[in-house]
Amino acid sequence: MKKIFLILVVFSIIISCSKEEKAPKKEKNEYGFYSDTLIEHDGKVLDDELFTDILKPFLPYAEIIKLAEQCKPIFDVKKIRTDAEYVAYVSPDSSHKLMYFVYEIDKVNYVHFSFTDSIPKIEVKEKVVTHIERKIHGEINESLWATMLNMNINPVLAIKMSEILAWQIDFNEIHQGDKFKAIYEDIYIGDEYIGIGKITAVYFEHENEPFYSFRFLVDGNKEEFYNEEGKSTRKAFLKAPLKFIRITSKFSNSRFHPVLRRYRAHHGIDYAAPIGTPVQAIGDGKVISASYQGGAGNFVKIKHNKTFTSGYMHLSRYGKGIKPGKMVKQGDIVGYVGSTGLSTGPHLDFRFWVNGTPVNYLTQKFPSTKPIEKKYEKEFFSMKDSLKTIIDKIGKNETTSSKNVKKK
Repeated sequence: MKKIFLILVVFSIIISCSKEEKAPKKEKNEYGFYSDTLIEHDGKVLDDELFTDILKPFLPYAEIIKLAEQCKPIFDVKKIRTDAEYVAYVSPDSSHKLMYFVYEIDKVNYVHFSFTDSIPKIEVKEKVVTHIERKIHGEINESLWATMLNMNINPVLAIKMSEILAWQIDFNEIHQGDKFKAIYEDIYIGDEYIGIGKITAVYFEHENEPFYSFRFLVDGNKEEFYNEEGKSTRKAFLKAPLKFIRITSKFSNSRFHPVLRRYRAHHGIDYAAPIGTPVQAIGDGKVISASYQGGAGNFVKIKHNKTFTSGYMHLSRYGKGIKPGKMVKQGDIVGYVGSTGLSTGPHLDFRFWVNGTPVNYLTQKFPSTKPIEKKYEKEFFSMKDSLKTIIDKIGKNETTSSKNVKKK
C-alpha cells in the first residue's frame, strides 16, 4: 500500500508540474502593464471633444477636473488633438472601476494614468520601439523621391537627406545618374512601421562631385552634421527657397518677358511650383517688406545682414506672422507660391542682393558656418573615419538592405 501511495503522489506531482509548465505566460501590453483580465474601451478623439467628454463615462465630473489639474505640469489636457487614440481599462466586475487610461500623444509617446492606488499616478512614457539600421544606395533616374519609391524605401528619407545637404546641393538641379548612399534607422513598434529614425551618414554624388555628411552630437544631445573635413554642412543660406521644384528661368541681363513680350533684365530665378507650395527663408534675418508691389505681386523682402538681402515674389499669401520687422529663422515659411502681379502662371521669382546689387544666387559660394569644436575633434574624426569606410563600401562589397525594407 505504501508503494502504491508513493507512486500516486509522485504521479500527481509530475502532472502538477506538467500543468505549470504548460500554463500560458502572461505578457504586458504595449503600454507596459498587464491588461488581460481588464475590459478595454478604445476610441479616437472627436472634433471639439474635451478631456471631460472622454472620461465622463468612467469618472465623476469633479474627479476629472481634479485629474486635469494634477496632469497639467506633465501634459496639458487642453492640447488633446482630433483623431488621437486612447484606451480606458476598467475592472471586469459590476463596478467597472477605471484602472488605467492611456492617451497617445503620437505613435511612440503616450500619457499613462493609473488609478490602482488612492492617488492617481500620471506619467508620460514611450512604447518599446525597435530601431533597424539600413544601408542603402541608388542612382537617380527621375528624382530622389521617385527613385526611393521605386527602391521600396520610405521617400521621407529623400526629404531628410535634402534637408541635411540643402546647403551643399540644390535638389532642383540634381540629374539622372547622380548617386546617393545613406546609413539610417527605420523605427518599428512590434510589426508596425513608424517611420525614419536617426540618419547617421549621407553621401551624394552630384555631377561627379562627392558630398559627405556625418551626424555628430555636440553638448551631449544637439544633433549637427559635418563633412569629412569636420566643417558644418549647415551654411549661411539654403541652396534654394523651395524643395524638389524645377527652375524655369535663371538670372539674366536679357530675357524675353512672357507678359510684356519684350527683352529685359531678369535678375532672379523662377521656380515653377503649384499654388500654395511653402516658400522658405533662405537664412536668418529681418523682414523689411511684406506687401503688394505691382508686377512683383505679393512680395517679401528679408535683410539677412549688412551685406545680404533676399526677395520672394508673386506669392499667393504670406506666412503666418510675416510682416515688416518680423525676425525669421532659416527655413521659416515666409509665404506660399502664387501668380500675383505680372505672371503667366504659378511660380516663385526669387531675388538675391549683395550690398544692394542683384546677383545670381546660383553662383554664390557661402562658407560653412563653423567647424567642429576643438574639444570634439578627436572623437568626431575617429567616428567619421569609421563611418566613411562603411559608407564607401556600400554598393561595392556590401549589398543594400533596402530589398528587405517593408513597403512604407
